[in-house]
Amino acid sequence: MELDEKKYLYLLFILPLIVLLFLFNMYWKRKKQKEFGDLDLVKRLSPESSVFKPVLKLVVMLLAFAGLILGLVNPKIGTKMETVKREGIDIVFAMDVSKSMLAEDVAPNRLEKSKQLVSQILKQLGNDRIGIVAYAGSAFPVLPITTDYSVAKMFLQSMNTEMVSSQGTSLDEAITLSSTYFDDKSKTSKLLILISDGEDHSEGAEAAAEEANKLGMKIITIGVGTEKGATIPLKRNGVVESYQRDNNDEVVITKLNKPSLELIAKTTKGGYVNGNNTKEVLEYIKNTLDNIQKTEFEATQMADFQSQFQWFLGFAFVLLFMDVFFLERKTNWVNKLNLFNEDK
Repeated sequence: MELDEKKYLYLLFILPLIVLLFLFNMYWKRKKQKEFGDLDLVKRLSPESSVFKPVLKLVVMLLAFAGLILGLVNPKIGTKMETVKREGIDIVFAMDVSKSMLAEDVAPNRLEKSKQLVSQILKQLGNDRIGIVAYAGSAFPVLPITTDYSVAKMFLQSMNTEMVSSQGTSLDEAITLSSTYFDDKSKTSKLLILISDGEDHSEGAEAAAEEANKLGMKIITIGVGTEKGATIPLKRNGVVESYQRDNNDEVVITKLNKPSLELIAKTTKGGYVNGNNTKEVLEYIKNTLDNIQKTEFEATQMADFQSQFQWFLGFAFVLLFMDVFFLERKTNWVNKLNLFNEDK
């Protein structure tokens, strides 16, 4: 059984409060009756008054309230089990979050454009598992392999140039970390989609790509930026305060390094695509995925839960309807039973 809205369970604490109010009311009535006169005399003056009926009305009301609360909680019962088989590939998105990705030669800037591209790619995926890696001067795992695309989109939108402390662009570390996301023993196809402006400040990107190729990985590189280049604006509250400068206090011009990205892709028999054109990227990725062999990587039993709130609400309304007809005077057949020894 699964509870849809567990927060409403706290309303069950109202039930003991109702019982306490009932007991206090009974005590108050008895006290007032004593003040009025002798209890035996009071009972004789109201022979039809029942002790049993108020208790019965309390029980009915408690059950009705409990039914209403359980209806709000909406218990769900699994009535059907089915086996779901998934076929797809494992995909890791390695995203460049270095300062150079703040350049605005691609609107609104290279980093935001990269996020838009990944978000659009996710929309055309099926049952593929995905992971996300961020990198600048070093690589950082953002999201492990998962099939939850909504979580992936949430992590994607939170990515920024401050999440990796060491600056620069280390493509080799991005490739190496991404390779750890894949299971070496699995026969599932492995695809790394590397998004960057290609400005590599480290050595060994080609060597890392060769190692990835040995593991059966294919790398698609997406170049974001222009070969003409642009400055890197440093903003505060959306206002440009200055521009990124190098050690010689010269304004940095960051340019798209297309050859570097093409070489990485070629090493793994992958491909390079211009990230400035969203349509071109989506078509290229779609064609690539259509030509990659998909394998069954998961078989999960899933319960088809069905809501049961209507039964509890129906039960509660029936009890409330019955409560209207419960009077506090004695019922003849119950009176004959003398359950509470009311007749003396």
